[in-house]
Amino acid sequence: MANAELAKLVNVSAATCHRRTQRLLEEGYVSSVRAQIAPARVGLGTLVMVGVVLDRSTPESFADFEAAVRGMKEVLDCNLVAGDFDYLLKIRVRDMAGFNLLHGRQLISLPGVRQIRTFFVLKEVKDNAPLAF
Repeated sequence: MANAELAKLVNVSAATCHRRTQRLLEEGYVSSVRAQIAPARVGLGTLVMVGVVLDRSTPESFADFEAAVRGMKEVLDCNLVAGDFDYLLKIRVRDMAGFNLLHGRQLISLPGVRQIRTFFVLKEVKDNAPLAF
């Protein structure tokens, strides 16, 4: 939403709205402002969730894995989780063939990976919803 639209919505001037928005950013209440790209329009229509199990649960193995994943542009989210996996990755690729290449060239050779479980998303029901408070 543009600053002018937001200002009108909350009934303040555009300048006041901009100052308040900047203050929210500076104080850490808003972490970033960004455009939401339509994945299919840029050739990244396939969403894949990947569960990863590491061969060891040590601070060093976690750090090595996390450092490697940070360098992968296809990985949108990487979360350390409790349960059946150590990490859950959210990955965007062009298609299944693109994922197959990524899997064979990078995922299985990530540091400490013992097992990978792949889930192809059939339908995105809710994605990146705003926080409700």
